[in-house]
Amino acid sequence: MTTKNPEYDFKWCPGCGDFGVRRALEFAMAERIEGTDRLMESNVVVAGIGCSGNLVHLLEGPQPYGFHGIHGRSLPIAMGVKMGQPDLNVVVVAGDGDFLSIGGEHIAPQAGRNLNITAVVMDNGVYGLTKGQSSPTTELGELTSSTPYGKIEDALNPLELYLTLGVSFIASGFSSQPRVLGKLIGEGMDHQGFAVVHVQSPCTTYNDTYEIIKGNRQKGIEGTMWTIPEDHDSSDRAMAYARIQDGGLPIGVIYKDTSRPTLQQRLHESQKKAPVRTTQEIIDSFQF
Repeated sequence: MTTKNPEYDFKWCPGCGDFGVRRALEFAMAERIEGTDRLMESNVVVAGIGCSGNLVHLLEGPQPYGFHGIHGRSLPIAMGVKMGQPDLNVVVVAGDGDFLSIGGEHIAPQAGRNLNITAVVMDNGVYGLTKGQSSPTTELGELTSSTPYGKIEDALNPLELYLTLGVSFIASGFSSQPRVLGKLIGEGMDHQGFAVVHVQSPCTTYNDTYEIIKGNRQKGIEGTMWTIPEDHDSSDRAMAYARIQDGGLPIGVIYKDTSRPTLQQRLHESQKKAPVRTTQEIIDSFQF
């Protein structure tokens, strides 16, 4: 893939949407450090298990720190990194199976805490790495290797889930628009709180949805992608919910709540209330 960083070479299927997401993440991080005294190493990318895990490294040039964790546990790991080094820009990269299935239990706690990180979720509606099983976002009735007679559960609406759980920044993008997507990821990084950028990133091997999303005039396919209008008020929760119910693939920032303090801010306020004791006083408190 690259002669400059051959040790970071990776394998994805030709046409995989994750190529575009990787480029978008690179754009976002490069813009973030441009003109500042921060280095690329001030960024940390945390991944779980899945095709998305290849994004722990960028394409070219200086690299962020990468942490390849275990399946579904990217958010707890990211919380540990952020708590240990609050000045770092922590980005989670995950797939729909990794983030919304086994990792789904971790979304609500981090939304409630308003942990100051950005999660980039690549949704291809299938488990691509493990050969095409159905995922939470696979459509009802779809034939997959794990549902040979059709999926019997309704597809999850991730955007509605994030809004319901209290995620304070929600954006929606498409992998074939790396520049636009890079801007959305950058906005998520700048947001003070828990940001999720949900990306439709088609799997060309097991669930190729490019035509469905982009459309094909020759085949009479209109495409599901649409741009959120400029008059959309992302601070209005009711309006955000209405946009989500419009269906299809919205492109842009759906919801943004800047009024909530982050977890670090809440901890700082809590620590002010804690009594200050010397080491000797703490030791003495254990003596009977």
